[in-house]
Amino acid sequence: MKLDQLQHLIAIVEQGSLRAAARRLNVPQPALTRSVRSLEKELGVDLFARQTTGMTLTAEGRRFQVRASAIVNEARRAKEEIQIDRGDYEGSVSAALSVMPHLGMLPSALPVFNRTYPKVRLKISENLLPAVEGALRDGSVDFYLGAAPHQPPSSGLSMQHLCDNTRIVVGRKNHPLRQARRLKELTHAEWATTAIDYNAEEDLARLFASYQLPAPRVMFQARSTMSVLVALAQTDLLAMLPVQWMENPMTQNLLQAFSLAEKIPAPSIVLVRRPDLPLSPPAEFFCDVLLRHLPAKR
Repeated sequence: MKLDQLQHLIAIVEQGSLRAAARRLNVPQPALTRSVRSLEKELGVDLFARQTTGMTLTAEGRRFQVRASAIVNEARRAKEEIQIDRGDYEGSVSAALSVMPHLGMLPSALPVFNRTYPKVRLKISENLLPAVEGALRDGSVDFYLGAAPHQPPSSGLSMQHLCDNTRIVVGRKNHPLRQARRLKELTHAEWATTAIDYNAEEDLARLFASYQLPAPRVMFQARSTMSVLVALAQTDLLAMLPVQWMENPMTQNLLQAFSLAEKIPAPSIVLVRRPDLPLSPPAEFFCDVLLRHLPAKR
């Protein structure tokens, strides 16, 4: 079994076909076919189901691909760390951040990181933990920093509590309900939610129920900060968001926070990574500079 065979398998999985994988790897398609056939012969199983629309992993292939991804990513990290010692490091750091660190920590951390590692490529995704657990396990994502999930990750990942956080109700500038001072004054408003790992509509309903109020009407669901920002700025929708939304200059000119009497808790902020493998020096540094900007206790 050779490393390039594992790399070929991962490329086919990511691209969905031999032709696309060959194009991405700049490898002749017949050579890629021979590589996969040789790997399947060595393992004694079919890794792929060949179809006219492309190639999909078999059950055995899915199990093997998890291990293969970890090997390929660790080999990449090992090579990059050797390059650091030579002073010609041009690798990458991949991190998954939820909305809070995107708005409250990343703006201050980026300039520091870029000055220290000007040749390192940063790959940042906006996600919540369940969406990236697999990528954390196979090493394609170095760490997750953000809102704690409703359920802790399963074995193989460590989760460190960093701080608690709070949320606010946010709407557009000059919103007709901007004078509201209690949640009960917002029961007839329409709402937007953003979430990936849990039902944010139920989360919002629980908040209102804790004050003996009916569940609010959710009319917009999004998976990204930009979608929520556009929706709030252009409509009368409201949203319950981390307080860092209104501490960022990008949003201050478009939105305003409502001064409500109720304190609205937010998921705590956590760091999740594989405990059995060290981060590369650039990934460790990037994590450190992000953590310098954790929100103060509120």
